[in-house]
Amino acid sequence: MDIVLVGAGRLATQLGIALHAHGHRITAVFSRTMSSAAGLARLLDADATDDVSRLPLHADAFIVAVKDAALNGLIPLLAKGRQQQYFYHTAGSMPMSVFINSDDSCGVEPCGDEDCMPEHYGVIYPMQTFSKERDVDFSQVPIFIEGSDEPSLSRARAIAASVSSQVSELSSDKRRYLHLAAVFACNFSNHCYTLAAAILEEQGLDFSSMLPLIAETAAKVETMHPLQAQTGPAVRYDENVINAHLQLLNGHQELQNIYSFMSKSIHDKSSY
Repeated sequence: MDIVLVGAGRLATQLGIALHAHGHRITAVFSRTMSSAAGLARLLDADATDDVSRLPLHADAFIVAVKDAALNGLIPLLAKGRQQQYFYHTAGSMPMSVFINSDDSCGVEPCGDEDCMPEHYGVIYPMQTFSKERDVDFSQVPIFIEGSDEPSLSRARAIAASVSSQVSELSSDKRRYLHLAAVFACNFSNHCYTLAAAILEEQGLDFSSMLPLIAETAAKVETMHPLQAQTGPAVRYDENVINAHLQLLNGHQELQNIYSFMSKSIHDKSSY
C-alpha cells in the first residue's frame, strides 16, 4: 500500500520501518520540524515535509502517529481536501471519535464538517514501548484495531496483519483500559528501575546486577498470574525488613513514601 506517515517520533519511526520492510511504500513523512521529517524520510525512501498542505492528496492510508494533544488540531488540517481518504491514529488513550469530534478551528477557510472531517477513519494501536535507538520485532507486537465502517476496519486489519501476527479488534472504550494497564505494567515498572538505579549508583553499585532479577520476574508472569508471582517482604509484611529498608532511605522522603505505599498495596493484594 501507499502510506503517508504523519509524525516522526518513536512510534512513527518503528512503525514506518516495519511497514517499509514489509513492502509498503511510504510516500511522505510529516513532522512539525523539517529535520525530524527528513531524518525518518531518508530511512523510508520517502518525501519529507513540515507543511500539511504539501502532503499527497491521495494514499491508501494516512497513519497519524503524533502526541495525543496534537490530534484535535491536526486532523482537520489533514482531512481538508482528503475527506474520502482513510485515516488512522495510533494512540492508546484517544477514542476513534476524535476524527469527527476534532476542534474545527484549524485556521483554514472554509472549515466546516464537510471540508475537515474524513469519511473513513480508525485506529491502529501497537501496544509496545518504543525507542528510536532500539529496533522492535513488530511480528510479536500486539496491534489493536478499530474502524468507522467495514472498509476502514478491513484496511486497518490488512495493514496491521502485514507487520504483526497478533492483531485484534478492540473498541475505543476497552482500549482506554488496555492503555491504563500498560502504563502500570511498563511505565511505572520502568520508573521503579530508575529509582533502583539511583539507590545503587549512590552506593557505587551497578544497575546491571538487577538484570537477571528483572528478567526472571518478567519470565514468571508468562506462566503464572502476577499475584501468584509476587515475592518479597511486603507479601508477608515483614516489619523488621521493611523498617530496616525505610531507615536506609532516611533523607529520601519521596522514596520512603513510595516504598511504604507500595508495600501496603502488595500486602493488601496478597491478602485477598
